[in-house]
Amino acid sequence: MTSPSTAPSGRLRLRQGKKAGLQPGSLVHIGQAPPEAQRITVIEYNADSHEMRSLESLVDEPTGCRRQQDKNTIVWVNVDGISQADAIATLGERFGLHPLVLEDVMNAGERTKLEEHDDCLFAVLKMLAVDEETELVLVEQVSLVLGRGFVISFQERAGDVFEGVRDRLKQNKGRIRKMGADYLLYALMDAIVDHYAVALDAMAELVEDMERLLQDSPADVEVNDLYLLKREVLFLRRQIAPARDLFAELSRQNDEDELLSPAVDVYFRDIHDHCARATEHVDALRDMTSAMVEMYHSIQAARLNEVMRVLTVISTIFMPLTFIAGIYGMNFDVMPELRHPLGYSICLGVMAVIAVAMLIYVRRSKWL
Repeated sequence: MTSPSTAPSGRLRLRQGKKAGLQPGSLVHIGQAPPEAQRITVIEYNADSHEMRSLESLVDEPTGCRRQQDKNTIVWVNVDGISQADAIATLGERFGLHPLVLEDVMNAGERTKLEEHDDCLFAVLKMLAVDEETELVLVEQVSLVLGRGFVISFQERAGDVFEGVRDRLKQNKGRIRKMGADYLLYALMDAIVDHYAVALDAMAELVEDMERLLQDSPADVEVNDLYLLKREVLFLRRQIAPARDLFAELSRQNDEDELLSPAVDVYFRDIHDHCARATEHVDALRDMTSAMVEMYHSIQAARLNEVMRVLTVISTIFMPLTFIAGIYGMNFDVMPELRHPLGYSICLGVMAVIAVAMLIYVRRSKWL
């Protein structure tokens, strides 16, 4: 598996300065505009019917994307692409959304949060998915709006983790078509949090592979790879950890908000539990990567100490030999050993005996 470098949307330097000086609620896109055009999909359903359609233009839907007014249906509007201010403004007008909500929708760098307005709940989450071909973790911002009888989801680009929700709506599986819009909001959030575990499993596999390599063959590990892996884990934590507080706040609002029925309270508490578990998982991965960095530096320090020990032993052995060579290298004319016929051989022998004695002493002292 390759390194899970996140998608470009997660690494962009978003130009927040484009909004400087504008009045609150100004619709300015901050982020990377997708190459494809904006796409709007509407799913309208109740316990007995289901209809899915794509909109070419919001002008063609004067009734606010709802065709079956008399059947008490739930409407889910999914918008792929948040760069077209006119379409976002038209959709906000159709559903009576606050201008500040639309402003946050068009900001791809918005933090994870939950806001309560007069007639809607607004939530921002980070959606994680693993690309099966490149094995990269893709990060995308999703904005969710819950109103009376409708849910609107805004995504940066096409492709999401909601296929299971669409299938359950189409096949009438479970209780999703028998519940209200708040249960649909739960289902979408649950799909997002479930894929946190998928992304974390992919990251955990990378961390475990790196840990095994560090233990079995530390010479093959580059410190840059360790720091890159640690940075990726920290990046994932910044996307996942704030969601736990969002779901905790959402659970507390069930008793206060008319848009959330008591029947879905237990489901939001379940999401909070899953998100807390994901946060604990990413915290464990963060601790593992930090421990691996420390282990790498400890291994490098141990290797350096081993090299220094060998060099010190060699220097210790050659120190008396250098001393002898230095004495007989002095330029004095009167040195008795210089004229002796066996002086050279005796000097070499003495040096050899000293070297062997030093080596034996070093081995017995377990310096080597």
